[in-house]
Amino acid sequence: MTQRAFKQVDVFTAAPYFGNPLAVVLDGSGLSDADMQRFAQWTNLSETTFLLPPTTPAADYRVRIFTPGGELPFAGHPTLGSCHAWLQAGRRIGGQIPIQDSVRSGASSAETKLGSDPEFFVQECKVGLVKLRREGGRLAFAAPPLRRSNPSPALLAQVAAALGLSARQILAAQLLDNGPVWLGLLLDSHKTVLQLNPDHLALKNLGQKVGVAALDHAAPGAALIGRSNREARAFATRPDAHQAAEADAPALEVRAFAAPIGVNEDPVTGSLNASLAQWLIAEGHAPARYIAAQGACLGRAGRVHIEQTADGQVWVGGESVTCIDGNVSL
Repeated sequence: MTQRAFKQVDVFTAAPYFGNPLAVVLDGSGLSDADMQRFAQWTNLSETTFLLPPTTPAADYRVRIFTPGGELPFAGHPTLGSCHAWLQAGRRIGGQIPIQDSVRSGASSAETKLGSDPEFFVQECKVGLVKLRREGGRLAFAAPPLRRSNPSPALLAQVAAALGLSARQILAAQLLDNGPVWLGLLLDSHKTVLQLNPDHLALKNLGQKVGVAALDHAAPGAALIGRSNREARAFATRPDAHQAAEADAPALEVRAFAAPIGVNEDPVTGSLNASLAQWLIAEGHAPARYIAAQGACLGRAGRVHIEQTADGQVWVGGESVTCIDGNVSL
C-alpha cells in the first residue's frame, strides 16, 4: 500500500457537514479499477473520486468517479469537490508540475487555452471534457449536453407507485441523460416533495434513478406564468423550512433517489440539478437564474446555484469546504 494525499470535502455548502460529502484521493496512479471500487465501497459515501494526470493537453486533470455500486461517467458534486481539492493541493496530482509552473515553462494548460482568465479550468472524465469556472469562493461547472425523452407510461406508473404519488401530483416528466440517466419529475408543491417516503427496494428493482422537484413562485426572479391551472399549482406552497432572506430564497426543492447504484437518497446532486435546469428552463417552467435547495429530509441544507448565460450554457455552482485533510493507505 502507498500513502496517498486524501481529502474529504463537503460540497454545495459553505458550512461543514450540511452538504454532500465527497472522498477525494489526490493521486490515483497505479490503482486498478478493483482497488478504486473497493475503496469507494469502504468509504460508503455517495461518491469517491480519484485524481489522475490528464490524457489530453486540453485538460488540467482527470477524475474517475465511483459510487459504492460502480463507476459514473460524470457527476456534479464530485466535479466541484474534486476541483476544490485539486486547487487546495496546489494543482498537483502526485509529482505533477503545478499549472502556474507549467505556464511559465511553456507547457500547455487549460487556462492558456481559455484565455488569460486564470479562473477557468477543464476536467477530464468518462463523459469527456467538463469546463469549470471559479468566481470568488464558488466553483461552477458547465452542464454537459443533455439528451431527454418522454418516459414510457408503464415506467412512469411504476415509479409513481414506488413514490406513493398520484397522477395529479406529477405535472411533467422526462428521462434526462447527461451521462447519468435520471427520470425527472416536476411535482405540484414543495410539500409533496418533502413528504415523499419512497419504496427504495421497488425503485432498485426498477433500475431507475429518480429526481423529483417542485418550484416556488415566491422565490426571487421566478416570474413564472402558469400555462394551465394544473401547472400553476406547482407554485402554491412555500414551507417554513425555507424562510430565508429573499435574495437567497430557493426557487426549487429537489430530492434524488438512487437505490439502483446503492444510494437510497443523495443529499445534494449536481448532475441531476444540471439536467433539471436544462429541462425546466428550456420548457419555460423555471427562470434563467435560480437557487435549488436539496437535502432537507436528510438534515442537510444544500444550495445549488443555477445560471443560464446569454449563449445558452447552463452553469451549476456551489461552495465547497474541506472537512478532513490527510493521507490514506491505498
